[in-house]
Parts: sequence; structure tokens; C-alpha cells
Amino acid sequence: MAENAEGDLNSNLLHAPYHTGDPQLDTAIGQWLRWDKNPKTKEQIENLLRNGMNKELRDRLCYRMTFGTAGLRSAMGAGFCYINDLTVIQSTQGMYTYLERCFSDFKQRGFVVGYDTRGQVTSSCSSQRLAKLTAAVLLAKDVPVYLFSRYVPTPFVPYAVQELKAVAGVMITASHNRKEDNGYKVYWETGAQITSPHDKEILKCIEECVEPWNGSWNDNLVDTSPLKRDPLQEICRRYMEDLKKICFYRELNSKTTLKFVHTSFHGVGHDYVQTAFQVFGFKPPIPVPEQKDPDPDFSTVKCPNPEEGESVLELSLRLAEKENARIVLATDPDADRLAAAELQENGHWKVFTGNELAALFGWWMFDCWKKTTARNADVKNVYMLATTVSSKILKAIALKEGFHFEETLPGFKWIGSRIKDLLDNGKEVLFAFEESIGFLCGTSVLDKDGVSAAVVVAEMASYLETMNITLKQQLINVYEKYGYHISKTSYFLCYDPPTIKSIFERLRNFDSPKEYPKFCGTFAILHVRDITTGYDSSQPNKKSVLPVSKSSQMITFTFQNGCVATLRTSGTEPKIKYYAEMCASPDQSDTALLEEELKKLIEALIENFLEPSKNGLTWRSV
Repeated sequence: MAENAEGDLNSNLLHAPYHTGDPQLDTAIGQWLRWDKNPKTKEQIENLLRNGMNKELRDRLCYRMTFGTAGLRSAMGAGFCYINDLTVIQSTQGMYTYLERCFSDFKQRGFVVGYDTRGQVTSSCSSQRLAKLTAAVLLAKDVPVYLFSRYVPTPFVPYAVQELKAVAGVMITASHNRKEDNGYKVYWETGAQITSPHDKEILKCIEECVEPWNGSWNDNLVDTSPLKRDPLQEICRRYMEDLKKICFYRELNSKTTLKFVHTSFHGVGHDYVQTAFQVFGFKPPIPVPEQKDPDPDFSTVKCPNPEEGESVLELSLRLAEKENARIVLATDPDADRLAAAELQENGHWKVFTGNELAALFGWWMFDCWKKTTARNADVKNVYMLATTVSSKILKAIALKEGFHFEETLPGFKWIGSRIKDLLDNGKEVLFAFEESIGFLCGTSVLDKDGVSAAVVVAEMASYLETMNITLKQQLINVYEKYGYHISKTSYFLCYDPPTIKSIFERLRNFDSPKEYPKFCGTFAILHVRDITTGYDSSQPNKKSVLPVSKSSQMITFTFQNGCVATLRTSGTEPKIKYYAEMCASPDQSDTALLEEELKKLIEALIENFLEPSKNGLTWRSV
């Protein structure tokens, strides 16, 4: 009897007006329980309400996601600040509203939707389900939707947007984030990720369209609507055909004695990397059996980010030793980024950083351009790009070889849109990268691509093998010719936004108000650039050449000793990242000295500017 009474009480509680003492929260609770049709996420909110968890309800329901460096990204679960069925429906309604304003031919050209293999049972939320709901919202409004019938690498979505001449596309992915996360990555008609002002305008439209429309929950449309098309076979075929444009030694590849191991990190990459190797004439790489199939729990790795190095590459390195393979290639779970490792003479593995791989790619893509282009081709028409926190090695190569190098803000969305501008102006872009192992060889896709990067590394390695040169030796050759660029990138975790803000505000008012530091420990500072405020002491007008980015913190210090160091917040995770690089001229080849100087400078940077113990920052640990 008592049990029934409690059941009645709960039932009344959930259907009564909510009186938490916070009108904004009461409204949000009412909206969520009316609009959410996913029983699991609805139940999560009901349980919090039943248990009087008002603070958690407020955290989940009174904040919205905003666009970061990779679209919307958050944990899966119930609430307006999380990724779930309802917030994906709301985001897609906002997208529809905005795209209808921007494109009169929206309903002729259509929209692309792809997804990775993430999922969370407790919220009955998976990338595939969220992709179907994204498609359903648009199909209900008579928009043709190209929905991939199975999981694809992230670069397939921007590629499809361009190839199919769609107005935009969405990829449901959280890339290499922890397993709890998912995301909604938006591409414009150009095939590049959206940048400002589109992101702000889409957010406004989402806020205008929060109540689900009739038909938005009808995911049956995916199976019944004649407007739904599956682009998988056609896009796969065209992508692999386009890949041939950056294959220069197919015959040599088919004869190589080198063996490669590939891990797809429990994500989407396996089949696509296998096919790409065939296109380049290689035997297929040896897959890591425990990691080749999708697994949303990423059960064999501590974190699904190949950038973390040897500790997360354990299974692939051991398999390579067993199989006598010298090169390991790792694509992250959505296959848009690539890590690579090479077995050295001494039996140790060299795991290349993003900056080191970029030095090799930059040398390789320019060398192949020189060998295959017409003799009268203008090197001044050739470009390479990198984000501003990445190594300046391409700048050094460009200065010596005569092509152009450009920098962008962090995030591949800036690289993609800049490449589009350059291509529209008749320029040729050979290579672009960001230090967090994001690479783009050629311009068939306007986003980073781990599939093409993997097979280009394989071709580079087999070419060098014919001359008995390893990747590590070639990297040294590049540095000897263009100058050593020794960099170190790491991060601290900080879960308290006000602390992060105060760290950066202190740097802006260091010895006195509105004064940046002139020294970091004993190291003299030559220039300061603050992308958040738009200040740059190296410019005559003191204004930054790169666009201002008020929504994130980022300050760069150029030191008198030739080191460049940047402190910035992550656009996708609770991190303060630091990037430091010693850029030496070719005549400075004492690497031990350069490394020691860099090490001391980083210690000073951490101690004087970040103050981890005072600010309660957690050191990166894997």
C-alpha cells in the first residue's frame, strides 16, 4: 500500500507545476519532460527531480551547448547542455531554419549526414540514432538527405558535401574524446567546417526553434521517405579515385618489403584504410585484431586518442614486433587524425609528434610536386598552411624553397576555409596541418584526413626504404637542411572556468594594469600576441593580424632566444594547453643545447604563468 502511495506521489510530482524556487529551472524542467520522447533520458531528469537534485537539474537544463573548434561537443546524457536525441533535434531545426534563409535551392541540393560508432546504453544514445534523427527533421521538411548507410570517416562528410553539391552536412562524432562524449560537426557548402558568423547565427536559430516540430521525432522517415539517399558506394568510389592524385610511386609501393601495422582505435577506420592501401598498390596493412572493429567503450585503451603516444599504442607496437613490421599507423576513432611510429635500430619505438610528421609531409609533398610538375610551373603559386600553435617548420621550408606559407587560428575549420579562398584564386595548396596530428595532403577534402595521411606515410616510408633511409633519419635530414624545430606540447586539466579566466587575466595585467609580462623567469620576452583581445606588440598598429577570437583564451609569447610559446584553452575539453618551440637556423645543430634551453623555458612558463599548485591544475597523465 505504502509503495502505491509513493508511486502516486512520484506521479503527481512529475506532472504538477514545478516549484523548485527557481522560475527559470521550473520552466526548463517542464519543457524537458514535455518534449523529450527518449524514455532513458526522460527518466534521468525525472529521477533527479524526484530526489530534489536541483543543482544538477540547473546544470543540465539551464545551459546550452555552444559551437567550439569542432562544432557542438559534450557528454551524452539528459539535459540541454548535453548531446542527446532532443538537443540534436533542436540543433537540426536551427540548422534547417538558417539554411532555408541562406539557400533558395536548399530543397533541390539537399544535406549530408554521417556518423561514427559511438554510443551510450544508459541514454540509449548512439551516433547512428542521432544521425537518423538529424535526417528525420530534414526529411519531414521535404529536404533531400544523403544519409550514409553505415559509419564513415569524418572526412567523408565534407567530401560528400562538395561532391554532391549539397548546401551543408553534419557528422555525428566526438572524434578522439573520451567515450562519454559525442558531437555534432557542421560543414558548409564549401566542404569546410563552419566559421563565424554562421556558428553564431545557427545558435540563434536553434534558440528560436527549441520545441520539436511535428515529424521531428519520426525516424521512420529514414526508411520510408523517397527523399532519403545513401551516398556510401558512390562517395567511397570517388574518394578512392581522388586519392590517386597524391599517389606518386604506385609501382614501387607494390614491390616494397616494408610491413605496416594499422590500428583503428575501435573506430571507423579499418575498412577505409585497407581500401586506401590497395589504391596505392600496397598489400593491406596488418590490423590490430582487438581494435579493428567498432567498440563504443574503447575497451583496450585508457583514452581513445592516439596522440597520447606509446602508452595507448601498446597493442599495435607489440603486434608489429611479432609480425616484423617496422611502421605502425594509428587512425583515431573517426579516422580524421593519424599517429605514426617507427621501430629504431636500438629496438626502441619512435612515436612521431604531429609537428615531426608535418616536417616529413611538408618535405615529401613539395618534393613530389617538384618531380611531377611542369618545368615552368610557378613555385610562387604553391601554398602550405598550419595553425598558429603548430611548428613553424613549413615556414622555414617555404622561405628556402620559394613557396608561400600561411598561418591560421587553431582548428581545422580555419585551414579549410582559407584553402577554399586560395583555390578560388587559382592557387595550389599541397599540404596543411595542425600539431594535434591533423593532416591534409592535397585538397580533395577541406578537412583533416587520417585515411589519406596513413597511406601517404606508407608511400613515403617505402620510397625512403629503397635508399636505406628511415623516417627518423629523413626527419633529421629535413632539420639539417631547414633548421631544427624542437617543440613540446602538453596540457593541464582545469575543471573550474573562473580559475582559467583568472590565469589569463593575470597575464594581461602582470606587473601593472594592462601590462603583459616582459620576462618569464630569466627569459626575456620580445613580443606578445593576445588573440582573445586582438593585441599584438609586434605589429606597428599593435593589432593582431589573425582574427580576434573572444570566446577562447590564447596568448603567444615570442622570446629573445628564438622560442615561441602559446598558452590557450581547448575548444573541446577542460584543458589549458601549452605549446613551445625552439626555431633554430640551419647552422645551429647542437640539439642537446636547444632541447635543454626549451626544457628550462617550459619549466619557467609553467611555474611563473600557470602556477599549477596555486591554481589546483592537474598535470597531464596517461
